[in-house]
Amino acid sequence: MALEQPDGYLATPASGSGQPVLVLHPWWGLNDTIKAFTDQLAAAGFLAFAADLYHGQVTDQIPEAEKLANGLTDEQAHPDIAAAVAYLKEKSGEDSIAVIGFSLGGSFAVHLSGSQPDDVHSVVLYYGVGEGDFSQIKADFLGHFAENDQYEERKWVDWLEGELKKVGCSVTFHFYEGMQHWFVEPDRPDVYDADATNLAWERTVAFLNRSTG
Repeated sequence: MALEQPDGYLATPASGSGQPVLVLHPWWGLNDTIKAFTDQLAAAGFLAFAADLYHGQVTDQIPEAEKLANGLTDEQAHPDIAAAVAYLKEKSGEDSIAVIGFSLGGSFAVHLSGSQPDDVHSVVLYYGVGEGDFSQIKADFLGHFAENDQYEERKWVDWLEGELKKVGCSVTFHFYEGMQHWFVEPDRPDVYDADATNLAWERTVAFLNRSTG
């Protein structure tokens, strides 16, 4: 019996099949911006699934987003993410997947790559870092970080890069000059930058295609 789709948003390429990519949302929840990004992945040929870790709750206000993020425990999130991985693997017929995490989702992506190393071959981080069992990680990493980020200090990004390289991971982290946190999210018009967003997208697709080619 096929696995039931977990809470989230599935985007299927026109061909009906593609390399699987799991998308993990920022602290706003699974909003229209993340759904549009998931659709964009499908248009590029990937089978993309955005997990809904808040189970329907979405906000565009920072205080409420902070409350939602602080209320999301590892005990709640990790089983949901594991279920999404299993679902994507079954649906695609692949043994491992790529994971893209935005901010809060980035921390879960890093953890996943260490807790289920055989299931994750590639990780893309959008202005988010995290901790995990680095000794187990096998994935390649691509990161997009803002030069001026009040939410993700450069020292933590540099620390993550160093820890990953210590265990032999391929790591490419880009810093976008003049950008701030959320710079690829068009619903944050005060910080969104179309040129930086397009460059990050091109780099992401090239990275994913290399990792699955």
